[in-house]
Amino acid sequence: MAEIGTDIEKAADLLKAGQLVAIPTETVYGLAGNALNPTAVTAIFTVKNRPRFDPLIVHVRDLEQASQYVLNIPHGAKLLAEAYWPGPLTLLMPKREEVPDLVTAGMPDVGMRAPAHPLTRQLLASLPFPLAAPSANPFGYISPTQPAHVNQQLGDKISYILDGGTCAVGIESTVVGFLNDKEAIVYRMGGLSLEHIEDVIGKVAVKTHSSSDPRSPGQLKSHYAPSKKLILGDVDILLQEYSSYRVGVLSFRKKYDTAHQVTLSDGGDLEEAARNFFDALHAMEKLPVDIILAELVPDTGLGRAINDRLKRAAASD
Repeated sequence: MAEIGTDIEKAADLLKAGQLVAIPTETVYGLAGNALNPTAVTAIFTVKNRPRFDPLIVHVRDLEQASQYVLNIPHGAKLLAEAYWPGPLTLLMPKREEVPDLVTAGMPDVGMRAPAHPLTRQLLASLPFPLAAPSANPFGYISPTQPAHVNQQLGDKISYILDGGTCAVGIESTVVGFLNDKEAIVYRMGGLSLEHIEDVIGKVAVKTHSSSDPRSPGQLKSHYAPSKKLILGDVDILLQEYSSYRVGVLSFRKKYDTAHQVTLSDGGDLEEAARNFFDALHAMEKLPVDIILAELVPDTGLGRAINDRLKRAAASD
């Protein structure tokens, strides 16, 4: 298993040597490598068993560092970065040739974000390069929000996990791109709500549909899935339909008559529900159940991102 610690210098030395390190962000833990080193980037795909057509997000200190690796910064991207960086927002911008095509899956745009977690911000400040860092889990499975989640899934494939505690947001970043440098498009719902984005740049389009040639991470139909079958719908009806099975229930706030249930937010708080979402799926994995029955949450604010991941987790079959 990997060593877990808070030694930023050790993490930096490993990354400078071309190795991979799991890092904390406010969204989920990332599997980080030197974004400018094709060998390190290849290792990320290999360790995650991630398809090469699914692009990676590059983590930078700030907009100034991002500007070193993109041809231009669309006006809307600049406004959003000024408002929400550091934070759970990824911006797609046309890349310079210094960014390997492998990072972007051959696409002309690179997804960049400035993470808010203080440990990772210190780490980035100590490095002469940005970090490519998708979620630190095998491709398609539950994203990690605690060091233990990373160790359970990838601990035998990496040497060090930078311990930043439990992720504060708990769901991946929102991804925004720009058509012709003007029209804003949300490619992945995430930890920054649609309402917050539109507060800054006005109405945006949403294109989070599944794709075999994704422009952004998190666009594939099947993703974020536990190893147990997850069925989405009206839980009261599903409990009757699957009464002969060992079932667990993942609910927003309602309590059901079942022995195994995990509730995302007793008080009906969508931010709390997002923070607890992946941890709840990890908890479900450990329960003596064969099937997970789940319900959608209110489709507003961060609820849109939760529902997006529920639908993709349920699509695994």
